[in-house]
Amino acid sequence: MPSISVIIPARNEANALARLLPLIKQQIPDAEIIVINDGSSDDTAHVAIEHDCICISHPYSMGNGAAIKTGARAANGDILICMDADGQHDPRYIPALVETLAQGYDMVVGARDSNSQASLGRLTANTVYNLLASFITGHKVRDLTSGFRAVRASKFRQFLSLLPNGFSYPTTITMAFFRSGFPVAYIPIQAPPREGKSHIHPLIDGVRFLMVIFKVGTLYSPLKIFFPISLTFFSTGLIYYLYTFIISGRFTNMSALLFSTSVIIFLIGLVSEQITQLMYADSGRTDGQ
Repeated sequence: MPSISVIIPARNEANALARLLPLIKQQIPDAEIIVINDGSSDDTAHVAIEHDCICISHPYSMGNGAAIKTGARAANGDILICMDADGQHDPRYIPALVETLAQGYDMVVGARDSNSQASLGRLTANTVYNLLASFITGHKVRDLTSGFRAVRASKFRQFLSLLPNGFSYPTTITMAFFRSGFPVAYIPIQAPPREGKSHIHPLIDGVRFLMVIFKVGTLYSPLKIFFPISLTFFSTGLIYYLYTFIISGRFTNMSALLFSTSVIIFLIGLVSEQITQLMYADSGRTDGQ
């Protein structure tokens, strides 16, 4: 049986951890549990140690993604279970995550239903993120921002340098796995309301999520980003040219600019795609040595 490490980022979650850790031990008694104390000002570290867990403390708050990376580097398990400390992730789903992973997947994500979203605005935002990610990766993304997942440690560590330090690490790792050809599965879960105050800022972190999606998209599938933009400029130039030709019978400088811009954007995307292919080729040769 593969060994399991549970990674729990925690910032001022002492009360929730005191209830969560015994439940995890009930589900997977032999698992290694690592609590990353991300600059907490309460008894988070004390609670973790009191429940015989490994506790790694950051000297200050470095972010959820940074905590996950710290835990992944320290973990000894073949399988990593990533979950939050705020009580939203029910440990009873852990066996289902692990069992699904054993069916040939490299990552299994707990996908929240619509009733598990904190608000209508959060549900709408997550729906938009899922649609954008599905378009970029070419695969159905059911819950892009869920932090509850089981993943093979060897595959996860390949992307540590790519993961951001903030709350958008689930976005990055999900898209990276899809674009790298690592099979990903989803299981439905229900998440109760979190305990305590959320550290996510909807507007600021929402913009960051979108930036991460486009960043990873351009890194793994550049033409999925550049081609629609190029096509938009080309179509606009064509429509404007037809308009000016009908009105005044001439080809304007604006039309020429729009056509030129569309060609340049397309060529940038094409070159980026070739660089990406070379990067994968080099990675494959390295892995085979």
